[in-house]
Amino acid sequence: MKHRLYKEQQLNCDIETAWQYFSSPRNLSKITPKEMGFTMLSKNTSEPITQGMVIDYTVSPLLKVPLRWRTQITQVQPNKSFTDFQQKGPYKYWNHLHEFIPNKGGVLVKDTVDYELSFGFLGQIVHRLFVKKKLAAIFDFRYRVLEKRFNK
Repeated sequence: MKHRLYKEQQLNCDIETAWQYFSSPRNLSKITPKEMGFTMLSKNTSEPITQGMVIDYTVSPLLKVPLRWRTQITQVQPNKSFTDFQQKGPYKYWNHLHEFIPNKGGVLVKDTVDYELSFGFLGQIVHRLFVKKKLAAIFDFRYRVLEKRFNK
C-alpha cells in the first residue's frame, strides 16, 4: 500500500537562494537528524543536481544498522522543482517531489513523498508503529533547521 507525506514551508528568501540550497546534495546532511547516521558516499556532491544524477549514501534509521540508499534525480526544472527516486534502499517505492513557488513572502517549498514499504501486511504494521512517526520526525527536524537558516 502506498502512502503520501506532504509538507510545506514558507522561506524568507528569493527563489535563487532556495534553489541553490536545495539543489546541492551537500546540504542533505544538514537537514537530516544526526541520529539517522546519514553518510554521503557519492563524490559528486559539490555539483548541483542534474537530471539523471545518482546519489549514494547510508542511513541508520533503526538500531544503528546502516542501510545503503541510492537515489536518482529523475526530473529537474530549475527554480521550480526536482524529483528524487529511490533506486535502492529501505523502501519498496520512494518518490520525492520538491517544489519551489516564489511569492511575495519569499518561496513556498512543498514536499510530496509517495512511498511504500515491503512485506505486505507486516509492512503496514511497521508503518503504523514506526515509519510514519519517524518520517514525520525527520521532516519536523528539517523544518526547524530551515526556519533557523532562512526565517531568523
